[in-house]
Amino acid sequence: MLIEHRGRRPIVHPDASVAATAVLSGEVIVGAGSRILHGAVLSAEDGAIRVGIECVVMEHALIRGRRAHEVVIGDHVMIGPHAHVNGATIADEVFIATGASVFPGASIGRGAEVRINAVVQVNTVLDPGAVVPISWVAVGSPATVLPPERHDEIWAIQRDLDFVGTVYGSPRAAGMREIMTRQSAFFAEHVDDRVIDDPEASDA
Repeated sequence: MLIEHRGRRPIVHPDASVAATAVLSGEVIVGAGSRILHGAVLSAEDGAIRVGIECVVMEHALIRGRRAHEVVIGDHVMIGPHAHVNGATIADEVFIATGASVFPGASIGRGAEVRINAVVQVNTVLDPGAVVPISWVAVGSPATVLPPERHDEIWAIQRDLDFVGTVYGSPRAAGMREIMTRQSAFFAEHVDDRVIDDPEASDA
């Protein structure tokens, strides 16, 4: 399903394919030979999502772009089932495995691997060829890669990366009431979304 959001439409290369149950919303650009599989959601809120050539976005993955953190995915990239990529830059030939999460402001170097259920935190820079093992956390710039049980060490780095400001655009001290008031207003923009009846009209 292709959806016009904030007056912007997806553009899908004629040599790419989008499964009938996938959703592309807003300024989503899909390159030649790329495949968007069933249940995947690519939601360009107020920032674009650009998918390179011969990428595969697998079932139920979520990719989200925002104004300060557009999503740029290079060529020959795999985004695994149930993965979450939010406002990140991903270089060529990267493997994002099942259930992995990549947060806004993150940058993943060429040929890196983020394995099953691993996390790349906000504003983290992962070097080319680096590996984040299963369920481990990459945090900081340059990234330190730690197992989840080393929470205190992860937090010692993460607390200076401004998760709340980066993800929600709110002051660090904001509570859930303020954050969710902002989020409710932000996502209300979807009320005016429009399903595009003629997908051919959006082909590049």
